[in-house]
Amino acid sequence: MLLSGFRTARPAALIGRLLWPIALIVVAVIAGMLLALTYMSNSVDQWSIAEQRQRIVGTLTTHKTKVEQRLDTILATTDLTASEAPSAASLPNVAGDHAFAHAGRFDALVIMEGPRIVRTVALSGTDRAGEHGSREALVRFFLSNPPTPGQAIDHFVYHDSAVYLLVAKDARRPKPAAVAAPHRTVVLIYRYTHGDVEEIGRASGSAPVTLSRQPDPRHQILPIKSSLGDTVSLSWQPSSPSEAVWPRLVGIAALTSIIALIALGIVWLVIRRLARDEIRDQESSRRLAGQDALSGLPNRLSFSMRLEQELARGQRTGEGLAVLFLDIDRFKDINDIYGHAIGDNVIRIVAQRLSDLLRGADTLARLGGDEFAIIQTGVSAHHDAEALSRRILDAMKKPIEMGDTIVSVGASIGIVLSPQNSTDRETLLRLAETALYQAKNGGRNRFSFVERQMDEALRLRKVVEDDLRKAIENDELVLHYQPQVEIDNYTVVAVEALVRWPHPVHGMIAPEKFITVAEERGLIIALGEWVLRRACTDAMRWPGVRIAINVSAIQFRHRDFVSDVMRIITDCGIDPTRVELELTESVVVKDADAAEEAMIELRAHGVRLALDDFGTGYSSLIYLRRFAFDKIKIDRSFLEAAETTGESAILIHSIVHLGRALGLTVTAEGVETHEQLEFLRALGCHELQGYLFSKPVTAEEIDVILAQPGTLEERATLVKKVARGSKSAP
Repeated sequence: MLLSGFRTARPAALIGRLLWPIALIVVAVIAGMLLALTYMSNSVDQWSIAEQRQRIVGTLTTHKTKVEQRLDTILATTDLTASEAPSAASLPNVAGDHAFAHAGRFDALVIMEGPRIVRTVALSGTDRAGEHGSREALVRFFLSNPPTPGQAIDHFVYHDSAVYLLVAKDARRPKPAAVAAPHRTVVLIYRYTHGDVEEIGRASGSAPVTLSRQPDPRHQILPIKSSLGDTVSLSWQPSSPSEAVWPRLVGIAALTSIIALIALGIVWLVIRRLARDEIRDQESSRRLAGQDALSGLPNRLSFSMRLEQELARGQRTGEGLAVLFLDIDRFKDINDIYGHAIGDNVIRIVAQRLSDLLRGADTLARLGGDEFAIIQTGVSAHHDAEALSRRILDAMKKPIEMGDTIVSVGASIGIVLSPQNSTDRETLLRLAETALYQAKNGGRNRFSFVERQMDEALRLRKVVEDDLRKAIENDELVLHYQPQVEIDNYTVVAVEALVRWPHPVHGMIAPEKFITVAEERGLIIALGEWVLRRACTDAMRWPGVRIAINVSAIQFRHRDFVSDVMRIITDCGIDPTRVELELTESVVVKDADAAEEAMIELRAHGVRLALDDFGTGYSSLIYLRRFAFDKIKIDRSFLEAAETTGESAILIHSIVHLGRALGLTVTAEGVETHEQLEFLRALGCHELQGYLFSKPVTAEEIDVILAQPGTLEERATLVKKVARGSKSAP
């Protein structure tokens, strides 16, 4: 269900994450464009309206200025203060200065003394019948509501269905001053026809201007005073530049929107395709996640899930099952000898053989490497799982033929039963692994059922694996030392360093419990360097005493082994001739040429070499003569058997005489009795090591032993006293 939910949710989330932000961006861009265009068009229209209004006001101002100039001309050339007012014919002809020559135009000059009209002179056009009285009322209204300076529109008055432009000035007295005359005001009146009003709009570049008492609210207006006290407005339809541009802008916006929608559709299609591909890939990944690519079998994850299901079914039905862990014996050697391609084919063939042996209800999986696991259902007792295991071992005995290559394989099987051993999945897997280790340790090509002791051993191994690295890094390990004495005077000539691990929870852990783990987990190099450095440091307290250190095969074959040893010796400041490295026979024969080269280099620096456990391995005289050893050590097993079998005594005799003949120091391990001591003395053995002289003890206890010279009996008494006070384990 988890994989299914992941498979369906992830493409939808991908579409939602990619498509909707793009859609929102597109919508936002289009909306932004429309808002910007609307704002720009409104701004342009507002600017255009203001510009039109300014042009109309400017046209009216120009008219007022010209009328004022005409009146100034009349006043400058005519004495209007005389008792007899001039006639139209006596006034200067200034009609050419006026900008209007429209048919029906009329203007007149009105001379007043106070509120009384002295005379009206028609300057041009035709005076309409009955207009004289109206004109007097117009002039009186104009003079009683003087215009505001600088506002041309205030010089216009609406009267009797017509617009009049009026300009008033005082009449000038001629020089020299004449007889005192009454004060006179001269008003020049210009009457606009409808054509003149329309001309104002055309002159200003606007739409036609009309007069209206109730203009269209959508139009622009300029209010004009009316002689009746109300307002009449010049109104015009403002031109809108955006109206010409807007269709194009809308077209552009529509085209952009269409392109955006097309792009969005393309993106949608692409995402849909990506989503389909992703679903297909996830389906494939889901299958591969539960399947081993090499063998085609279910993998560890699928096996664990299936085991959980079978355990749940067994609790409902009461049916038992068995879990079998299978490991191909020495599969690493197959890869090393024949290559990984052959190794992969072996995995496939083994997987097929196992599949042929199982029922449809059983489950076979490859856990990784050369490890397989089986769930055998319907198991009621040990014999059901035992029968299947025997069939598997018989099938594995048949050699695997691949062309000209024939590979012999075997298998080790660990078996755990449910519910007898456990009904918990993790516990069953752990116990099956424990049983597998037991089968491999028992000689391989066999099967083993889990036992309680196995589980405890596996738990301890897990603790070692988890805590060993930390113990090395935190300096939690300790060294104990066992003396090696000369057989003649019992003088301590060397001490062998033996590593111990005082675990804070599990107590003192012996070397055999963690050395192998260190080798498997790649910690043996760090562990070996720690032991060498600590041993050399402690040995500086014991001048004249050699320090013997065991070296593992992996450590010795490391490419930097010699340089690391010499670096540590130099750092500690110890004489290299006091350092003695103990090697087993298997260490040097694995790669004889490389081992010989390393040993020659070490001896060139003065480091001594000892062959440990001599007689238990290859024991080839050729290797003994070839390699430059300084000492051979007789394994304790020969000395233990020498008291009961004559063959062991003869073998010890041969080893001692061989060593003396080759000029090597011979040391016997495991000396515990005076009889063994005398036997070795008679043979001519050089050095002894064992509980007769001392158990492995701490460095402080070695200080005590070296500070108390004496006979063997005295030393033995001292050792017993030290051992009683020591808390160290043998």
